[in-house]
Amino acid sequence: MTPTDEAWRALSPADLAREYSPSSMVASIDAELDVYAAASDAARSRHPHTEHAYGPGARQRLDLFHPGGITPVPVLVFVHGGYWQAESKERACGAAPDVLAAGAAYVAVEYTLAPAASLAQIVAECRAALSWLIGHAAELGIDPARIHLAGSSAGAHLAALLALDDPAALGPGAEIRTASLLSGVYDLRPLVGTYVNDPLGLDEPTAWELSPLSRVHASDVALVVTWAEHETAEFKRQSRAFAAAWQAFGNRVDVIPDAPRCNHFDLPLDLAAPATALGRTVRGLLHG
Repeated sequence: MTPTDEAWRALSPADLAREYSPSSMVASIDAELDVYAAASDAARSRHPHTEHAYGPGARQRLDLFHPGGITPVPVLVFVHGGYWQAESKERACGAAPDVLAAGAAYVAVEYTLAPAASLAQIVAECRAALSWLIGHAAELGIDPARIHLAGSSAGAHLAALLALDDPAALGPGAEIRTASLLSGVYDLRPLVGTYVNDPLGLDEPTAWELSPLSRVHASDVALVVTWAEHETAEFKRQSRAFAAAWQAFGNRVDVIPDAPRCNHFDLPLDLAAPATALGRTVRGLLHG
């Protein structure tokens, strides 16, 4: 079992609720979400993209942006956040223009939200989305051996679990080489007593079973772990703990702490931005 940092147990229920509310670090959550949505709307209006169903469910869909030119190209697969109970692929495309400019494809994955789906089912849907992409890589013009996973907040939790999967289970030729995890939750146990758990219905053993921190093992996947400057102490602690656990197995991890001027909600817009440390690192990994 992975050693864990359980400093969260000393926090009161009120402190936990505050620490796991990223909105406590910004002046207006609505304003931040409007900026995030506007960036995605601009990307979708300016860049051609196609929608694909990876399963029969209404939200089992993904959007693909392709740079064109010589194929196959590397692909960044982004899993949106929203505490597994909000957001959509339509609002998760803000980083697509920078990824396209770097010569890679961009995929925004959608999934059924809680409480309509359990967290285990959400994980399975994201895995199915990745398997579908790999199975259709040739016709989509993407390289299944150059997949870069990324996710923010709850999406970082889901991306981390996918990175920890056996790649052989995803399909022939699949290779998850790299992943960028932004402001993630890697130990779900602190959420059990908070409002976040109301639609999830997790108990502590199930929360731990579904925590990436409980599953870390020796891996060839190179991680980027980052968080915003304006982030709660618990989100920062979780990222540090997961990066340390990954490194303890001898795995590669690049830690980019306290992204300047960023908060929990706008950090994903830096994902491939060439003027940022995160963006330069991701661009290098896409073609590394």
